Amino acid sequence: MPRPSTKSGLLEAANGQFSKLWKLIDSLPDEEQTAVFQFEDRDKNLRDILIHLYEWHQLLLKWIQSNQSGISAPFLPAPYNWKTYPQMNVGFWEKHQDTPYGTSMEMLKESHAQVMQIIEGFTDEELFEKKHFSWTGTTSLGSYCISATSSHYDWAIKKIKLHHKTYKEATRV
Repeated sequence: MPRPSTKSGLLEAANGQFSKLWKLIDSLPDEEQTAVFQFEDRDKNLRDILIHLYEWHQLLLKWIQSNQSGISAPFLPAPYNWKTYPQMNVGFWEKHQDTPYGTSMEMLKESHAQVMQIIEGFTDEELFEKKHFSWTGTTSLGSYCISATSSHYDWAIKKIKLHHKTYKEATRV
């Protein structure tokens, strides 16, 4: 699928990948949905992946809302930057170790809907014209939205497929 360059393409890609993500999760037996991954060092289960997606939605939403309100804010919160964001991801993981799997599902579904709603409020130009907003730096708002939605969903799908493969191999009798 080509990288979206219009609002309709962005919404279609985000919703399409989100749908694929849930179809994949729904295809897994309950015990596999809650099993520990055999391969990961940060995200250890589906809940961790869903929370990771949720937290990146929160970054996007807060960033857009702050800057649109006239409060200048970077995409990544202090003290993080693009070199140190892996530590931020670990912080997200630590923060949600007591979040139930079912709750993580609902949180992600709700945050996806919020992201889609905020994207709907922008024009093609606002989303895809580089430097349209001073706070997006040298890139476009749409690029950030793609990263927090369809591209991130694709990452999650790959992780879950790997989990499915390794789970099947580990549970073969």
